[in-house]
Amino acid sequence: MVHPLSRGKDRDSFEKEKLTPPSSLLLSQTDTHTSSNSLYLKMEKILITGGAGYIGSHTAVTLVEAGYLPIIVDDFSNSDKSVLNGLKTILNQEVPYYEGDCNDRALMKRLFTEHSLKGVIHFAANKAVGESTAVPLKYYRNNVGSLVVLLETMAEFGVTDLVFSSSCTVYGQPDELPVKETTPRKDAESPYGNTKKICEDILVDVTKSAAGTRIISLRYFNPIGAHPSALIGELPLGVPANLIPFVTQTGVGIREKLTVFGNDYDTPDGTCVRDYIHVLDLADAHLKALEYLTDKPGSFYDLFNVGTGNGNTVLEVIQAFEKVSGKALNYQIGPRRPGDVEKVWADTSKISEKLGWTPKHSLEDALRDSWNWQLALAKK
Repeated sequence: MVHPLSRGKDRDSFEKEKLTPPSSLLLSQTDTHTSSNSLYLKMEKILITGGAGYIGSHTAVTLVEAGYLPIIVDDFSNSDKSVLNGLKTILNQEVPYYEGDCNDRALMKRLFTEHSLKGVIHFAANKAVGESTAVPLKYYRNNVGSLVVLLETMAEFGVTDLVFSSSCTVYGQPDELPVKETTPRKDAESPYGNTKKICEDILVDVTKSAAGTRIISLRYFNPIGAHPSALIGELPLGVPANLIPFVTQTGVGIREKLTVFGNDYDTPDGTCVRDYIHVLDLADAHLKALEYLTDKPGSFYDLFNVGTGNGNTVLEVIQAFEKVSGKALNYQIGPRRPGDVEKVWADTSKISEKLGWTPKHSLEDALRDSWNWQLALAKK
C-alpha cells in the first residue's frame, strides 16, 4: 500500500498533495495497539529507535510515504517533542511514539508485544565525540547496551530484520580515498567511534549465530539539510556538534562569527574535506536497505557506505551557503582542532549497484533546506 505522497514528488509539490487519511485513522501513543481500522492493520510496522532525532524523523516521513507505519521510541535526550508536531503537519497524521530508553527491557518488550513489527531501524545512541571522551561509560552503556537489549528482544519476538546506524568514524583518517567498505577500520579516535565498531562486530557475530537474522549496517558520512517544508530539521540542543548548524546560526545572527579550524591541510584550499549528504537521501537509503533485506536468506549481514561520493572543503560549504542564502558569512580561520580527520569521502558504488540507491540532492539543495529550517526556527 503506497500513500499518495510518493518518494518521487517534486521538492516544491509536497504542500499540494499531503497525506489525507480520514480522521478516524489518526493514532496516538495510547491507542496505536487498539485501533481496529483495517487500513492500519494492513500496514507493515517498522520500529524506529531514536525516531524523534534528526535522521530518525526524516526516515519516519520516508517510511510513511512508502506505505509503512513507523513506531517511534525516543527518550528525547538528543531531540525535542516539537519534532512530533512537525511530523504530524507534514504527514497530516500522527506518528505513534513511546517515550523511553532502549535500555529499558520492559519498555522494549511492551513495544514488541503491542506491535507486530516487520523490522527495526536502530538510530538511538549518544553521539557527541567530546562528551564520549569525558564520560565513556555512558556511551558504552547506552550505545552498546541498548543494541544488546534490542537484539535480545528481537530474538524473543521473532523479528529478524534490522538496519543499523553506523558511521564513517570507523575509518578514522583512511589511507585511501574514496573510502570503500573494504577499507580497513582504524583505531577509534573517541569512545563514540569505538562504540560503533563494537556494535558492528556484535551484529556480525549475531548473524553467524542466530538463524534467520538479517542485518545491514549503514556507514554514513555527514548528514545535512532538512525537510523542504522547514517543519523538521537538525535541532542541536546546546552547542552544535556539526558544521552546518554553526553556519546557519551565524547566518541568522545567533552567533557572531564562525571559526574554521585550520587552513593548512593538504586539501584544495587548506580546509578539511567531508562528504555532505542530504538527510532525505540518507533516509531513503534506510528504506532501500530495509526492503533489500526482505528476500535475503537467513543469517545475512552486509554493510554499505552512504554518501554522495564527492568531498567538499569547509570553505566550499561556506561559499555555497552564501550563494543560496544571499548572506555574507562572518568567519575567521582558527588553529587546527585536535582529532579532526583531514579528508574523507565515500565510494558509493556498492550501495548503488546492490540497493539501487543514488543521492538525489545537491550540496546547494541541502544548504538551502538547512537555511530555510533555520529561518523557521528563528520565527518561533
